[in-house]
This record gives sequence, structure tokens and C-alpha cells, in this order.
Amino acid sequence: RGQLVESGGGSVQSGGSLGLSCVYTGLILSGHCMDWFRQAPGKERERVATITIGGSTTYADSVKGRFTISRDLAKNTFYLQMNSLKPEDTGMYYCAAQRGYCSDSWWSHNYRGQGTQVTVSA
Repeated sequence: RGQLVESGGGSVQSGGSLGLSCVYTGLILSGHCMDWFRQAPGKERERVATITIGGSTTYADSVKGRFTISRDLAKNTFYLQMNSLKPEDTGMYYCAAQRGYCSDSWWSHNYRGQGTQVTVSA
């Protein structure tokens, strides 16, 4: 069975940058819609970035212009580059993949990572 593993979280000051990676093992990345979700303390998990099967990207309004999602199918990996980070970006970041279509529902994804913590200090 396939597995997603995130890496790249950490602590940074406001205005800084971090890059997250999500590596697939045991499955082929193509044919899947790929998403990054985040969950801040006391809040619901939200989808922040999507890259579709065809390669189009969409973003939550709160991160538009600051975050960039990308993928490398040859490496079975997708990424989230986060720039101009704000304290409100603090949370656990999760990658997820849905076979065949895109969904904003975390629980509908076929594959879900365990998360990596991002902390942005003022």
C-alpha cells in the first residue's frame, strides 16, 4: 500500500521561508490530485494548495501569492514552498493524494501523510 511522508517543517521568524516535501512510496504519483492541508491549534484542517492531475494549481486566499505547490513525477515527490510566512501560518502541515479527481475533503483522500509542524514566530 502507498505511503506519503512529509519533511521540511520547522521554526522560522515572520517573513521567512520554508519548503516542505511529500514523498510517495509504494505507488505512482501520476493520476493523483495532490494537496497540502494545514491545521492550526484549535481550528479545523483546511486545504491550502492543490495541484491537479493535469498540473494546474489553486490556492486558499490566505496563502495566495506566498505559497507555491509543485511536483516532480520522476521523483514521486511534491512540494510546498512557503514564503513571507506569518504567525497565522503556524500549524501542522499535511500532504494528501486523491486518485482520479480533486477533493477539498481530507478524509476522502486515498493517501494522507502524518504531518510536519511549521511554527512562525512574530
